[in-house]
Amino acid sequence: MADTNIMIVGVGGQGTLLASRILGDLLMKQGCDVKISEVHGMSQRGGSVVTYVKFGDAVASPTIEEGCADYILAFERCEAARWLPYLKKGGTLIAADQRIDPMPVITGAASYPERIFETIRSLGVELIIVDSVRLAEKAGSAKAANVVLIGALSRQFRFTAEEWEASIEAVVPEKFRELNLKAFRLGRESEKVKTDETYIMSS
Repeated sequence: MADTNIMIVGVGGQGTLLASRILGDLLMKQGCDVKISEVHGMSQRGGSVVTYVKFGDAVASPTIEEGCADYILAFERCEAARWLPYLKKGGTLIAADQRIDPMPVITGAASYPERIFETIRSLGVELIIVDSVRLAEKAGSAKAANVVLIGALSRQFRFTAEEWEASIEAVVPEKFRELNLKAFRLGRESEKVKTDETYIMSS
């Protein structure tokens, strides 16, 4: 099995760690060699966070270089743009349609970039936009948006829904398990509508 490189990017408090743990549990159960490495920006909630997930028969390095990610799972619009240089040619960007203003924007020192997805699309990137917060609210809580995104990512792989759900059950605390299973199913099963070069996950 050739190495597959996945980057999970977002800001503090969005649940990127839980997403990487679910993915890591699934891959290990499939017999893959898995390497996971986390990089944090500002330590407080709201700082940029990236997790590298690499898997294959024998993975040597835990990090992913620019232009080498097969998939980027972005939890926020600006983070999708920030980490785009790491996506390889022909790779897939799955991005939440969610805006979280960083501190410079909140203080008025900077402006939030406009038309982020249109700019990314103009570069010829395969882009899947997920209305993750709305789907998570439909499942029961906006906090499950991270697992909605895992559901959207799951469509890219051969693993069964039952295998993904077994890893969710193994990683997520029991009192939140049903919520996250619902969120995963909404992300995985939502209709994929093509508009030009952009895919919008909806329900």
